[in-house]
Amino acid sequence: MAVNTWKYPLGIPPPSEKDWPKDEEDFFLLDPDRERDALPQPFRMINKLVMQVFESAMEIIERRETLREAQKRKVQPKKCFPTAEFQVTERANCLAVSGKYVFVGLSEGLAAFNTCDFKDVCAWDAAKTEICAVHALDLGNECHVLLAVDEMGLVWLFCFHKQSFLLVKILNEVEDISQRSTCVEEVLSRGGDYAGILLQDSTKAWLEIYQLPKDSWLREMEKNSGAAEGLACSERRSSCLSEELPVSAIQADVELDLPVLLLTVRPPKPITGTSFKDPLDAFKEVDDDSMLGLGYNHLIKDSQWELHEAIFCSTYREYLEGQGVTKEEIPRHATFHFLLPSRILMGPEMEVQPDIPVGIGVHWDGNHNFCLYLLNHSLKGKADSDLMPDVVWPCAAPIACSAVSSCSRYLALAGEDATITIWDKHLGYPLSVTAILEERFIRSIHFLCGSAAASDETPGTDPVCPGADPVCPIIQLLVLCTDSSFYLVKAPRAGKSSITLLADRPENPNLTISAVVPVLAFPSASILVLQVLIFSWDGTVSLMNTDTSQTVYCFCTPPSHAVAPPWQPVFTVDSMNCCLLLRGDEQQQEDELAQSKAAQSTIFLFDFNSYPLKEAFPKKPDLSLKSLQELKWIERCNIFLRDRFHFLPERQQVLLEMEEQEYWDCLQAQAAAMDNEREKVKGEKKQ
Repeated sequence: MAVNTWKYPLGIPPPSEKDWPKDEEDFFLLDPDRERDALPQPFRMINKLVMQVFESAMEIIERRETLREAQKRKVQPKKCFPTAEFQVTERANCLAVSGKYVFVGLSEGLAAFNTCDFKDVCAWDAAKTEICAVHALDLGNECHVLLAVDEMGLVWLFCFHKQSFLLVKILNEVEDISQRSTCVEEVLSRGGDYAGILLQDSTKAWLEIYQLPKDSWLREMEKNSGAAEGLACSERRSSCLSEELPVSAIQADVELDLPVLLLTVRPPKPITGTSFKDPLDAFKEVDDDSMLGLGYNHLIKDSQWELHEAIFCSTYREYLEGQGVTKEEIPRHATFHFLLPSRILMGPEMEVQPDIPVGIGVHWDGNHNFCLYLLNHSLKGKADSDLMPDVVWPCAAPIACSAVSSCSRYLALAGEDATITIWDKHLGYPLSVTAILEERFIRSIHFLCGSAAASDETPGTDPVCPGADPVCPIIQLLVLCTDSSFYLVKAPRAGKSSITLLADRPENPNLTISAVVPVLAFPSASILVLQVLIFSWDGTVSLMNTDTSQTVYCFCTPPSHAVAPPWQPVFTVDSMNCCLLLRGDEQQQEDELAQSKAAQSTIFLFDFNSYPLKEAFPKKPDLSLKSLQELKWIERCNIFLRDRFHFLPERQQVLLEMEEQEYWDCLQAQAAAMDNEREKVKGEKKQ
């Protein structure tokens, strides 16, 4: 029996230098992965780092080339140039359109222009203050209400009538300058009945709601229209003689009633220990119409809160130290909306008008609650007490942003956990709850639905709230995230909601989105197209079709001008005349003439009716009333065949571009292979 044995005993062989290179004495110091590398050790490490830098650079270059090639293959949007323009003698900080006037906030006051010929109508520069924001609303009878905020945070309330600015009041003016508060946000209600301003000082923030006496303003304007017209004509004649533009503001001898402060809403205070001695005191407080939902009416003592906080901190100490969690602070910013009558806000005994707001909805930063307040409160004897909300809607996560539809029926709340809830306020239940699966933070949300999208089969008005807009069959919501990606949420009244990614995060930082504005290009009964204006950091203004998520038009300023500033563009959309007003500044500022024009601004007008938008937005059959799963098989097949027939010319063009001989050779080869397989099967069966 043969036995395999080793000739030599097992062990580590003695070192041998016969295989070493003769020209390198320190061969044992070389990298084993690169035995023939002639560089010494320090240089090899440097070489690796340099190669990594080159490889990373090549990856970036290849990625950019791929994106550039993909951009070339895309359908390039058509360029649209301005249809009109007009000059502003100073720097334009903000724009607002109301009726037939365009109001421009300047570096030293306000100016009004006529939308017909864009001529300077009137100007106000009495205070020599810079206007940073302006909101305007048409009250009828050539009367407009304006809210303007200057650089110091003061809120100026104007009434514009017969081509003259009439200052009504500075809403947050105080005698002691140390007690001055600054305005962060201002909102005018639809119809001009109410105005809301969010104020801040060094320590706190609060919200003030004013009722505007617009009926008395209109009566006073009618009485003094003749006198105001005479003053306007004389002022214009004097300005023409002295050739001084813009025209000074006209302060006629008109005394207008001051607005009335209705509500002062303060942020919710942190929850502390109870002040009740027993449960009976708590029940008495609840019986005293104290609002439930904020968490104040509880029976937890301070000692229990402290014990619970100590246990929590000791259990999760490592997580709290890593994240740097601080104590809860009172929020400093709020978002608020004026709300029309609905079942949530009004009772059956309340008499309201359908087009006048009855309440406001408020949510503060970092807070879970959406609070609703009625506008029929009185502040008599309650100036120092906190106003309690009438309705509280708690949410699972802190509310990041919110939006209300144009008909004020639908409310959308977006949480910090990227969850979006769409509510029907008239019925009081959520229509849709959708979440973005990606880890993204929602920046803003915008409704895309309008009353024109209502179905004929749906009821025209709500029985409880007469005069409300018709019910929309599908609610569409545009969601913009902080990384400039945005989604389209569709919530049908019957069926599951869906979320679609319209545009992902841009690779180029210059394509970061600065603002989005939903527009309705064709508000007629026959065609309804929902579009979105997108403003980017590079100064481009594009128009996207939300149905196909494609950019079809690009609104460009002349080559001599650019959108300024691109990260915060100055623009406004005139929904009545279907046009876009955009500020542009000259790019070349080398010579003295250009530098003198740097203080001026040019306002460009893009009239949507002047561009062939209907060709880019073909009318589609209205299939949004029912989902495909709810249709019959015959209807579903007809829809499928109609869509295939729609893309038939594109498929024919692709087939013509292919090599016909290669195409038929491939078919013949496949047919011959199938025949051989069939003959083979027949032969096996015969055997």
